[in-house]
Amino acid sequence: MDTKTTEKTATEKHDEVAESTTAEAAETTPDAGTTPAAEAAAPRDEADEADEATGDEPDDEDDEQDDDEVAASGQAATGIGAGAAAVVSAALAAVALTGTWTGKIVAERETLVGQIKTSNGGTPAQQISEIYGDAWHSTALVNGVFALLALIVGVLVLTLPRRPAWVRAVAVAGAVLGGLGLLLSVGTYFDLFLSLPTTGS
Repeated sequence: MDTKTTEKTATEKHDEVAESTTAEAAETTPDAGTTPAAEAAAPRDEADEADEATGDEPDDEDDEQDDDEVAASGQAATGIGAGAAAVVSAALAAVALTGTWTGKIVAERETLVGQIKTSNGGTPAQQISEIYGDAWHSTALVNGVFALLALIVGVLVLTLPRRPAWVRAVAVAGAVLGGLGLLLSVGTYFDLFLSLPTTGS
């Protein structure tokens, strides 16, 4: 009886040792279904999940910042161009009202041409028309061209979007003065305001 009990106890101990050895081997042996690539991908997945949890989107934010910078630079360029055009419009309008060096040269040329034409003789009415009338009309024509350019540039600036208030004000001034200069030039060219003197006066 003691012999059987001893043998049974030894068998149970042997089975326990074998089971513990098998369990330790199973814990230390890597899972056959887990590959190195999957293990390497696991940290990246966890990092992605962490970014999503914290709401970090660096790529999207960089794209949005780039778009904002491009839009800001485009607006700055548009504002500078509109401001320059408005100033040009006002300057052209002022030149059209006060006269230009070009208009003076053209008027002097027409005067010289008229003197040459009437040097061999001509009636007083022809001399007035050739020497003075053509010169006045040429000056009005040149000033009218500058006034028309001022009016066109001013209107174009007013049609631009996102223009500052000062640009709008200068453009309005240029357009108004250009229109006034154009009106005066047309009236002078067609003798609506002042007619040429006649020999009978």
